[in-house]
Amino acid sequence: MVLIQKRILIVDDDPSIVKITKLYLTKNGYEVDEAYDGQSALEKIKAGSFEMIVLDLMLPKVDGWMVCRQLRSDRILTPIIMLTARGEVHERIEGLRMGADDYLVKPFDPNELLARIDSVLRRTELNRTDVASIQDNELKMGNLSLQMDSFAVSIHSDPVSLTRREFDLLAFLIKRPGKVFSREELISQIWGWDFDGEDRVVDLYIQRIRRKLGTGDGWKLTTVWGVGYKFEVASSC
Repeated sequence: MVLIQKRILIVDDDPSIVKITKLYLTKNGYEVDEAYDGQSALEKIKAGSFEMIVLDLMLPKVDGWMVCRQLRSDRILTPIIMLTARGEVHERIEGLRMGADDYLVKPFDPNELLARIDSVLRRTELNRTDVASIQDNELKMGNLSLQMDSFAVSIHSDPVSLTRREFDLLAFLIKRPGKVFSREELISQIWGWDFDGEDRVVDLYIQRIRRKLGTGDGWKLTTVWGVGYKFEVASSC
């Protein structure tokens, strides 16, 4: 059930799209605010509290790519659904790599947007529920530490910057040490069943996580060729 308290920010320079989308989401129980350029969006996001951002890419002043990049750089991890008039695979992958949670091509059916919003918010809630039992909101394996409440990551106490999607993927694997997951299973758990991009996006995320974390002390992200990935932990951890 959708809760009235959940606020969504729609960012698009087309007033007709904003009006129709806002009307539809409001009727489905969401509280909706709007912005018509990237600069206004950044100001509203930093000043307020939103559970979701529906973000067009082609915006005046500051484009959607920069808005997403700035938010993730500032560790503002509010879920983002990107909107664009172009649907090339490389654009979808680039948006996801920047930290977007989903991607929708214009023109879109409001029912599909609503379904994607519900899906992303549901995954967010499940992630919060999943970590509720973790002692002191911390996952710690060897030299690696994840603070689940603040989405902070550190190696030997030195901070490491991960996007929200990278964090979710890493945390999911850490909480299930030794279990092998296929790309399809990881996409279903982290991106959602309705993700329509290439399954190779998982490989890109694993590569980025490995590069950022470096060599593990008592743990490693392992590729199981022909199957998928797993998080291995030494018995001493």
